[in-house]
Amino acid sequence: MEHRDTLARAAGPRIRIGTAVSGGGNGAGASTPAPFLAAGPYRESAASEFSSLTAENHMKWLLLRPDRETFDVEGADAVMDFAAANGQVVRGHTLLWHNQNPDWLEQGSFSAEELRAILREHIETVVGRYAGRIHQWDVANEILEEDGSLRAEQNLWIRELGIKIVADAFRWARAADPQAQLFLNDFNVDALGPKSDAYYQLVQDLLADGVPVDGFSTQAHLSTAHPFPDSLAENLQRFADLGLATAITELDVRIELPGGAEPTEEQLAQQAEYYRRVTEAALSVPGCESLTMWGFTDAHSWISHQFPGEGAATLLDAEYTRKPAYFAVRDALVAGRPDGDR
Repeated sequence: MEHRDTLARAAGPRIRIGTAVSGGGNGAGASTPAPFLAAGPYRESAASEFSSLTAENHMKWLLLRPDRETFDVEGADAVMDFAAANGQVVRGHTLLWHNQNPDWLEQGSFSAEELRAILREHIETVVGRYAGRIHQWDVANEILEEDGSLRAEQNLWIRELGIKIVADAFRWARAADPQAQLFLNDFNVDALGPKSDAYYQLVQDLLADGVPVDGFSTQAHLSTAHPFPDSLAENLQRFADLGLATAITELDVRIELPGGAEPTEEQLAQQAEYYRRVTEAALSVPGCESLTMWGFTDAHSWISHQFPGEGAATLLDAEYTRKPAYFAVRDALVAGRPDGDR
C-alpha cells in the first residue's frame, strides 16, 4: 500500500507527523555542518517522511535575536520556505523560555517595563511575520519545576515580571496571529503527576481569565532506562476534556550506550515498543493532531551532547537506515487510520 512507504503517508489526515530540523547554529543540540541547509539525505527524509516541521533552534531567541535591534530570520525563513515547498505545516518553537536566550537579554539591566516591552515586540514581530503560516506555537515553554511550582529563579520573564506575563504572551500571540493554535509545552509532563497536575490547574486558571490558551503539549523525551509513562493517554485526555488541543512535540527515546557501544537488538526492540505506545496514545486522544519527533536520524541528534553515555534515540540510524522504532511508528499510524483511509 502506497501510504506505508513513509510516515506521512501512513499517518494520513488523522495526525500531523513531524520532526525538528537542524539548521546548525549556536543553540544546544545544533549540529555542524548544518544538515538542513545542504542537499542530501537529511533534506530528502525531512521532505518525504513528515507533514510537520519544527525549527530545532532557529526560532529561539538566541539565534533570532543577536542583539536588541536585530531579528535574524534567515534560518527560520529557510524552515518556513522548505515546509511550504513540500506541503508541510510548521510548529513555532518557542516564544517565552528560560533557556537559549542571548547574553544581551539575560545580562541586561532592564527595568520591568523594558523587559515587558522587549517581549511584546518580539512576539508581535516574530508571530506576525509568520501569521497564517504556523500550525501551532509553543508560546510558554518549560515554565514549571518538577514539583509543579513556578520556574521563577531560572526564568527571566517570570522572575522579573511574575506569572501574569504568561497570560500577556498568549494574548499578544493571539493578536499577532489569530489562526495559530497557542500551546503550553514542557518536559516530564507525559504522565499524571505533580507537574502535569500543576499545568492542569494552571490551564483552568488561564481559561477562566479569558487567556487564549488553545493547547497543552508534552515533549516526551523518554529513556528505555526508565519506565514508560503508562498514564500518557489519560493525561492528554484530561486536557482534551477542558476543550484544549493536545500534542506530543519532542519525542525521542534514548538508550544507555556506555563507552559508545552499539545498541543491542533487545534495546532496539524496547525502544520500538516505547515509540509504538506513544504513537498509539496520541492517536487515542481526540484533538491530538500533532506528533513530532525531536530529530529523526542519529547522525544529527542533541542526545549525545546532553546525555553522555546515551544515544541512538531517533527513528533512523546515522546512515539513515530505518530502525525497528521507525516501523513501530509507521505500523501504529496505519492501524490508527479510519478504515476508509486504508
